[in-house]
Amino acid sequence: MTNEISEKKTYRPEKQAILGEVRDRVAGSSFFLITDYRGMKVDQFLGLRKKLRKAGSEVHVVKNSFVRHVVTERGWTRLEECLTGQSAMVTGGEVTEVAKVLKAFMAGVNLPIAKGGMLGDLYLDPAAVGVLADLPSRDQLLGQFVGTVAAPLSRLVGTLHSKLCSLLYVLNAVEQKKQQLNAA
Repeated sequence: MTNEISEKKTYRPEKQAILGEVRDRVAGSSFFLITDYRGMKVDQFLGLRKKLRKAGSEVHVVKNSFVRHVVTERGWTRLEECLTGQSAMVTGGEVTEVAKVLKAFMAGVNLPIAKGGMLGDLYLDPAAVGVLADLPSRDQLLGQFVGTVAAPLSRLVGTLHSKLCSLLYVLNAVEQKKQQLNAA
């Protein structure tokens, strides 16, 4: 039914431009989250916007009908249930960092982290967004990976160093022994 309505509905040029902007934001991001902002004061919303900008993402208030149109075009039918009440869309940046910002901020204003979202073609319910918020950031994960790969190499270098030192001690002892024999 929603597909039939969105296919039949035509928008005025200014609304077509808004719809195109929503499409571009969704297409240009590896994830798409829908969050609730009801009850937030303007300064709180601006604070959220500022924190998300530091994380490399953006939050925009867009009419649910525009988002529903884009969601339907992409085949993300599970997101349609999230498009009730006051909704804002979050795109861009690194998803775990964005989820951390949303989790911390939304706890302060007593709102859920997100209504839902998409990570590529994977549907994210509010609990999944919470799990993403608890994950280490991409940089931390890369650091852990490098540490895991480097640890055996570091142990190998340490072992080789100790064996080389032992060999040098033995050679040094042999040299001193020869000097003592030559001196006697």
